[in-house]
Amino acid sequence: MKGFLAVYRKELYRLFASPVFYVVAFIFLALVGYFFYSSVAYYSLVSFQASRSPFLAEQLNLTDMVLEPFFGSISIVLLLMVPLITMRLFAEEKKSGTAELLFTYPISDRGAVLGKFAAAVLILVLLLIGTLPAMIVLEAIGSPPWATILGGYLGLLLMSGAFASLGLLASSLTQNQIIAAVISFGALLLLWIIGWAESFVGPTLGSLLSYLSLLSHFENLSKGILDSRDILFYLLLIALSLFSTLRLLESRQWRG
Repeated sequence: MKGFLAVYRKELYRLFASPVFYVVAFIFLALVGYFFYSSVAYYSLVSFQASRSPFLAEQLNLTDMVLEPFFGSISIVLLLMVPLITMRLFAEEKKSGTAELLFTYPISDRGAVLGKFAAAVLILVLLLIGTLPAMIVLEAIGSPPWATILGGYLGLLLMSGAFASLGLLASSLTQNQIIAAVISFGALLLLWIIGWAESFVGPTLGSLLSYLSLLSHFENLSKGILDSRDILFYLLLIALSLFSTLRLLESRQWRG
């Protein structure tokens, strides 16, 4: 882990100094705010109608009508935005020629990988913190189930880590930031929709595709259902992506 703090601080400085972060943060919060407003407005409309209809009153559910769509919209926006944050982590250094200089310092490969990963995750955590005022609004208009909210944010945190680790891996594959972003987005999108083919294949392959789906594991957490299998899936995906990135960096020794 030699050099972890040095790389971590350097990446945070580069990320905060880059206009990309501020553009991504603005678009992220604007989109999430719009989706939250739409969900709350619909819930308020149904609540007003339910005051005159006992049947509609039975259908009112803050979790189904607001929280699940809210967490789902955040996950989709992250799917689009994370590649823009992670695309430069290694690709930019390769293109500028500072990658080899980086590894001539007393910094281990593991420290470099974990430092960049931790910096990217912190940026995503700050974006998620920016959505917390929405939960304050919910507390003001109703009694939201905080267990579900905590489960949803845990799912978003784990998913953000998985997105960042895959983006880091994609950035280590090329020196072109655009190509890194495309590879990252393509891999994330594939893992997002891979479970949709479950009904078109056999039960064995269908179960495998469902397990590999990022979406299927997140849906449980967004409902406040804490299943160790879902948490373990994200942790394993993060570990596998970081391990693959480390192996790619170490391969430079025998490639030249």
